[in-house]
Amino acid sequence: MATNDPPDQALAVRPGRLHHRGAGRPRDRQAFRAQRLAKAFEVNAKGKLRYPELVYSAPKKSGKTALAAMVVLTVTLILGGRYGEAYCVANDWEQAVSRVFAAIRRIVEASPALRDAATVTQSRITFGELGATIEAIASDYAGAAGANPVCVSFDELWGYTSERSQRLWDELVPPPTRKISCRLVTTYAGWEGESLLLERLYKRGLQQPLAGKDLYAGDGMLMFWSHEPVAPWQDDEWITQMRRDMRPNAFLRMIENRFVSGESIFVDMDWWDACVDPHATQVFANKSLPVWVAWTRA
Repeated sequence: MATNDPPDQALAVRPGRLHHRGAGRPRDRQAFRAQRLAKAFEVNAKGKLRYPELVYSAPKKSGKTALAAMVVLTVTLILGGRYGEAYCVANDWEQAVSRVFAAIRRIVEASPALRDAATVTQSRITFGELGATIEAIASDYAGAAGANPVCVSFDELWGYTSERSQRLWDELVPPPTRKISCRLVTTYAGWEGESLLLERLYKRGLQQPLAGKDLYAGDGMLMFWSHEPVAPWQDDEWITQMRRDMRPNAFLRMIENRFVSGESIFVDMDWWDACVDPHATQVFANKSLPVWVAWTRA
């Protein structure tokens, strides 16, 4: 399964296909490479990844989970060499095994070449020929200590708000002992002043040179951050439905992919404006206007 081709060329020369049952059709690796992933596998003069920090952020239901699954498989099986370790990390155990890891498991089970080479359990996939593993772990920084990963996938980083999750992020840095190692974040926006880890990453990414539409590259980081729909199924009808069904701040955060304040709105301004009578003006004097006064004495 491994290849000796340079990482930025490996996807182009591999003829195989990975199948995803959820989509109901094959997903060609070359298609993903053409969609903003070419730069993710560029290497420097030392043969190491030029951008070990990868961030892919787009509106809700943009296919982020499937993309993360493809990247983890590609780095682990094609680029990472023998004995590669990959981890799928989430806020809790249920999310860890039911998002990116579950997508990877479905791809492996639906792809004959991978299915025959893999041993799949509830939270771990082992590829015996390479000695490579892909494992789902919950937010446990102590258990992650000592890891030597080629790829770590962090799903929905906006929810990493505790000191515990920050320590997990610190533990799972790309190790310098591996030429190919990266940390991938797939998420949409969070809350200002609460999703601090993601907010710092976002601001750091914006400081890098623009390498394409919504694509920032520099300082070891490659960030794609889009405020617009990126998938064909996110059409105007769906966006209109989401705008109708969601609260304003939820729509801004999940659909427009923008950071929002964590404070709730007591009265929506659209509701307030609907109560305004533009023809009503202040009455300064009107002798025929009835006035009632109530007075009581305790």
